[in-house]
Amino acid sequence: MAATARTLYCSTRGGIKNATFEDVVLGGLAPDRGLYVPEVLPTLTPVELQAMRCLTFPDLAYAIVSRFVGEEDIPAKDLKDIVDRSYSTFRSPDVSPVKQLGSAWILELFHGPTFAFKDVALQLLGNLFEYFLSKRSGAEAFLTILGATSGDTGSAAIYGLRGKANVRCFILYPKGRTSAIQERQMTTVPDKNVQCIAVEGTFDDCQNIVKAAFQDASFREEIRLGAVNSINWARVLAQITYYFWAYFRITDFDPSIEQLSFSVPTGNFGDVLAGYYAKRMGLPVEQLLVATNVNDILHRFFVTGEYHKAEVTQTHSPSMDISISSNFERYLFELADRDHTLLKKWMTNFEATGELTLSGQLLKRARQDFISGRGDEEQTLATIRKWHEDHGYLLCPHSAVGVHAADSLGMFRDGRTVCLATAHPAKFPEATERLGIESDLPAELAALADMPMRSILLHNDLVEVQSYMKLRIQSMDDQ
Repeated sequence: MAATARTLYCSTRGGIKNATFEDVVLGGLAPDRGLYVPEVLPTLTPVELQAMRCLTFPDLAYAIVSRFVGEEDIPAKDLKDIVDRSYSTFRSPDVSPVKQLGSAWILELFHGPTFAFKDVALQLLGNLFEYFLSKRSGAEAFLTILGATSGDTGSAAIYGLRGKANVRCFILYPKGRTSAIQERQMTTVPDKNVQCIAVEGTFDDCQNIVKAAFQDASFREEIRLGAVNSINWARVLAQITYYFWAYFRITDFDPSIEQLSFSVPTGNFGDVLAGYYAKRMGLPVEQLLVATNVNDILHRFFVTGEYHKAEVTQTHSPSMDISISSNFERYLFELADRDHTLLKKWMTNFEATGELTLSGQLLKRARQDFISGRGDEEQTLATIRKWHEDHGYLLCPHSAVGVHAADSLGMFRDGRTVCLATAHPAKFPEATERLGIESDLPAELAALADMPMRSILLHNDLVEVQSYMKLRIQSMDDQ
């Protein structure tokens, strides 16, 4: 089910047009500091949609991804092989199984190698990197990945890139601000092409270093810099699939359901943005709920129109402990009716002041596209306890934020709401231990305790990080 015409890409800020899928995957952030988006979003007819219903998850992923990747980019046979290999690493044959608990549906996204939803995208992205690099020669055959993580992205990226030919991987994470298991998942990987860097600061500090590194043209070209964070379009693209998968499986069970709503624990906005694109493509979605913890810049935007940066508060859901949502620019581009000049004006002002305020028809439109909710620490823990007592089901803190937000808005009354379970609860034992709940630790995670950790601690300083990366690359290439 390949696209009839090649999909090309542009930057949200207008400086880049007619980029190929290979350009987008290997480039990550556009040179004008914008984010890549399709110049035209593919859409599905009702007949084409229903033709996908009987597909396995890998085949469905291929059907979706091939709408954005033409034969000129990756021949169909090669793309199918890449997708199949990417999802062969998952513990469930369904990749992302759906469960019904009472009147709610749970989409389990934690059956990949690192027990988090980001495996769905990063297993694919790692294979895409390797494929494109294998077609190049000389210096262009190498890529240096630099990513920032608040926990799950780092381990998922490392497991997707470990051992990949000609790929060097550097992951920044805020020292002391991930769960112990998240840190061990990253730092116990022995592959020589992987290096973890603990930064004395917050996730936003790590993310700012990554963005600044990409904006340094000479550094970017010298080490052939690429991105694994959700600024990389391929991350968002891969996540579109599981919205379609959930819709097909739930409407198989109850054909009377015409539309579904999704509650999405949200930090960098990439996961819920994938749902937005799925809806734009033609998936029957009623509501998309942006669920945040107390670091609620997105919730505040949809309530007040004020997208204002604030200090980060450390919580039991560290992957959502951010003050700036890096993918939100892609949605603002759509909200601006794809007006590059207007979007660039908004983002330039936000980068200078940390504030963006929208009102009137723009805010009204945003509220038509998304609703929002918020869960504080007490509400998150109470939700974990209640669902464990009522259903015998243990939620991770991030998933609990999404469940609480949906429940508080009365979205479970009609049996048409899907909550995304974004990580295995065993990755966040601090929450369950505080509640006195015993959580079974999967063997893969238990084994981490006996493995040596490898990381380096650096200051929150761009130049220090860049200097270390150059030295480490030399040693990687000599090995």
